[in-house]
Amino acid sequence: MARFSRLQTLTAMIEAGLVPVFYNGDAEVAIRIAEACLEGGARCIEFTNRGDSAHLVFGELIRHFRDDERAILGVGTVLDAGTAALYIQLGANFVVGPVLNPEIARLCNRRKVAYSPGCGSVSEISQAEELGVEICKIFPGTQVGGPGFVKSVKGPMPWTRLMPTGGVAPTEENLRAWFEAGAACVGMGSKLISKELVAAGDYPAITAKVRQALIWIEEIRNGESPL
Repeated sequence: MARFSRLQTLTAMIEAGLVPVFYNGDAEVAIRIAEACLEGGARCIEFTNRGDSAHLVFGELIRHFRDDERAILGVGTVLDAGTAALYIQLGANFVVGPVLNPEIARLCNRRKVAYSPGCGSVSEISQAEELGVEICKIFPGTQVGGPGFVKSVKGPMPWTRLMPTGGVAPTEENLRAWFEAGAACVGMGSKLISKELVAAGDYPAITAKVRQALIWIEEIRNGESPL
């Protein structure tokens, strides 16, 4: 079962503003990537359900970080309630998907686990909120409409919390565009945890990118202007 409450998880997502997203089929490598993200200051880390036996790797992540109070591990790319139940049983603290699935929403509500479904329209966002979703994933972020979409949604629905994922880059300019538009947090995958850095085993570089992204997010939220 989840080690952190839904409230703790959602608060951590919003406070940090960044959810690193990755998949790797090698448990040892996955642990190194997660550790690099934690060292950079991230807390909520999304391991995507992308490969065969991905749940076994996730189980190893949960076991490795079970005593680490920094690590709030969740699962992404979840399309059905059965898969969500499997990962929740393993210890997922949050569930993310590319689409909105009411069955997953009800399951997560029953287990008090945060659910962030992928939404691409105001109607989907509104439906997700009716199902108890606190943070809607905007996916694919750039293709749906980019920061302009977030800003447009926040106009008539200022209570909505959005997490763009897909096309978010670890640059000050890109992060500023999303957060000034009203994003509650962002999900960031291959642009933050690149295949090249993982292949080279350059985990300190991943740590540095995460740390810098978090610094920029804090500065943007504090209203600091770029130099």
